[in-house]
Amino acid sequence: MTDFLDRHGLSVDSRLVDFVEAKALPGTGLDKDRFWADFAALLGKFAPENAALLAKREDLQAKIDAWHQARANQLGGEQAHDPAAYQAFLREIGYLVPEPAPFQVGTANVDPEIATMAGPQLVVPALNARFALNAANARWGSLYDAFYGTDALDAPPAKPGGYDADRGAAVIARAKAFLD
Repeated sequence: MTDFLDRHGLSVDSRLVDFVEAKALPGTGLDKDRFWADFAALLGKFAPENAALLAKREDLQAKIDAWHQARANQLGGEQAHDPAAYQAFLREIGYLVPEPAPFQVGTANVDPEIATMAGPQLVVPALNARFALNAANARWGSLYDAFYGTDALDAPPAKPGGYDADRGAAVIARAKAFLD
C-alpha cells in the first residue's frame, strides 16, 4: 500500500518525499519547505492549462479516430489513403495550422560561435563538468591534446611507446597556468 504525505496541500508518495528531501535537495541550498511550497504553487498555476491541453488532445484524437472509422466503414473495412483529404481534415479540426509568415531571429549579444559561425553545436548540462568539457573539446579541441602533441611546451617531446607521465604532468601544469 502506498503511503502519501501532505506537502503544502499536495498528496505526495512518501518515497518521492524521501528522495526529494533526503537526496535531491541537500547541498542545493534549497529549503525543503520552500521547495514544496513553490512546487505546489507551480502546479496550481499550470494544472488548469495542462488539463485544458489534455482535454484538447483527447478531443482531437476522438475526431481523428472517428474520421478513420467512418472512412473504413464507407469502404467496406478497407481504407484507401487519401493524403489530400486527410490533410484537409487535420487542418479543419485545428490539428495542422497554417505556416507562419517568414520571420527573423536576432543574435545580439550572442557569441560569434553561435550567431555567425557554422558548425555543430552541442547542448549539455552546465552543471556536469565532464559533459561541458567534452562538448568544448569537441567544438574547439582539447587544450591538453594541443599541448601534449605539439612543441608548445618548454619540455622534451613525449617518449615513444604510449602515454608519457612526465609530459602529461607538464601539460597539466601549463594548461592550468594558461587558464588561471
